[in-house]
Amino acid sequence: MAESPLYQPIDPTTFDLIIIGTGLSESIIAAAASASGKSVLHIDQYSFYGSHFSSLSIPDLTSFLNSNSTTAPLPSPQQPPHSDFTVLNLTTKPLYSNVEITTFSENVHDQEYRTKFNLDVSGPRVLYCGDKSIELMIKSGASQYVEFKSVDGSFVGDGNGKLYSVPDSRAAIFQDKSLSLMEKNRLMRFFKLVESHIAASGYDENEQGDDEEEGGARISEEDMESPFVEFLNKMNLSSKIKSIILYAIAMADYDQENAGGMDKDLLRTKDGVDRLALYQSSIGRFTNASGAFIYPIYGQGELSPAFCRRAAVKGCIYVLRMPVIALLMDKNNDSYKGIRLASGQDICSQKLVLDPSFTVLSPSASPLNPPPESFHKLSLGDVKHKVARGICILRSSLKPDMSNFMVFYPPRSLYPEQSTSIRALHVGGSLAVCPSNMFVLYLSSLCDDVHQGKKLINTAINALLSCANSVKLESQSTDQTRDAEVQPILLWSALYIQELTTGNFDSISSTSMPDGNLDYDDVLDTSKKLFQKIYPDEEFFPESNSPDNPEHDDELSLMT
Repeated sequence: MAESPLYQPIDPTTFDLIIIGTGLSESIIAAAASASGKSVLHIDQYSFYGSHFSSLSIPDLTSFLNSNSTTAPLPSPQQPPHSDFTVLNLTTKPLYSNVEITTFSENVHDQEYRTKFNLDVSGPRVLYCGDKSIELMIKSGASQYVEFKSVDGSFVGDGNGKLYSVPDSRAAIFQDKSLSLMEKNRLMRFFKLVESHIAASGYDENEQGDDEEEGGARISEEDMESPFVEFLNKMNLSSKIKSIILYAIAMADYDQENAGGMDKDLLRTKDGVDRLALYQSSIGRFTNASGAFIYPIYGQGELSPAFCRRAAVKGCIYVLRMPVIALLMDKNNDSYKGIRLASGQDICSQKLVLDPSFTVLSPSASPLNPPPESFHKLSLGDVKHKVARGICILRSSLKPDMSNFMVFYPPRSLYPEQSTSIRALHVGGSLAVCPSNMFVLYLSSLCDDVHQGKKLINTAINALLSCANSVKLESQSTDQTRDAEVQPILLWSALYIQELTTGNFDSISSTSMPDGNLDYDDVLDTSKKLFQKIYPDEEFFPESNSPDNPEHDDELSLMT
């Protein structure tokens, strides 16, 4: 009996759209195009969904990071005789660098544990209860396939190993023992002014009405265009309160007090108020969510498959473990025609979307006939910044009374040269991302180079471990402290630098790498922009009352 071929042929061989890579952006576009009635082929060279937005076991994460930290040419295509196409070889470019995997305990490599982790490649990430990603998941029907759990709390840390709660309600403000009475009163007045401004503006700062007619206090238009930190200074808020608002609620990336003339890094009051509005509208939206943030059960890697399932319902064809080795170009006008698979099969389509890791190589046999300018841009990519990421596996929680929480380290809070904010997410077994007796800590920070990025992450890890040890020591009796040694809790870690590349919207489009934000708003915005560039006359997820897209009660499945 003849052996089955390594790759099964794909039928049909012509589509409206081919998408290579199953990252979140690609999966959203696949679902949107399928919902608009387009024929879509969605391919991935990996055996799992999610690509740079996936959640992986320890062995798979290590392999993924290492394989994407070096340039690895794909199999070279052969030009068939009398072909109507010019063949452009595809290869992958390194988007991660300086990958450091460290094992402090061999227990994490035991067979019992090694496959029980779902580690987020692009962590830390959470979803606001009231942001656009929730609305899109509900509208598209992807919410049917994901369950969420509330993030229990948020804290701001300092270099002394202290964590201060982020007050997210009036009750939380008055219960916070770390704030003085004056700080509480000024913070309450500030929140009331912002709430009144939002109510009077109808959530639309572009439509300025008359203050008296609206019947509510407003922030002046001049203040709205000024730096947010200047407006906070006018409100006579303390340094501690300003730090909480700027970096744990408004999510500013860079130092707002000492921007050094870099206006692009300063947050405007308008943007700060918008972020406060999102934060406040997220608190209390869902009955089972105690704060502003939620996190997917089994990890962030569940989001991409949820949109892929919606696409499949609408007819999208999925093929995993299928490398794409070349693009097919029309010999006469250099226009895109299709792709060539590792199996040797050619598939044609009108449009193509590429995972950000792919780059195009010029035909080596014809240096006088280079590819079009658009492909040259695609080959170069657009590297904006870098983001340093860290993942730690812990034996016990950093806070004995809490499993799932956020920690923010504002600029200059850990050392004088720290110019960017560091964000950390601590999650436990209740989210099904690790065994019940372990915890996972994600950290990230924007950086300019490898040295700066590694220092930011390592310093934050040391501060958090110091915080955990001080909490344990305080909770022990004097005799216990004398007799018991405080054991290290770090079992395994991965540190790496990720490139921040933007997408390209042309005859062949590419998506962006995961950004440095906690939420997915920018990912959704660029995905929608790309879809509308490809299909300007189509609605991005049209409303549907069909049985396969049932109406929702504006709710997600949240576990208690």
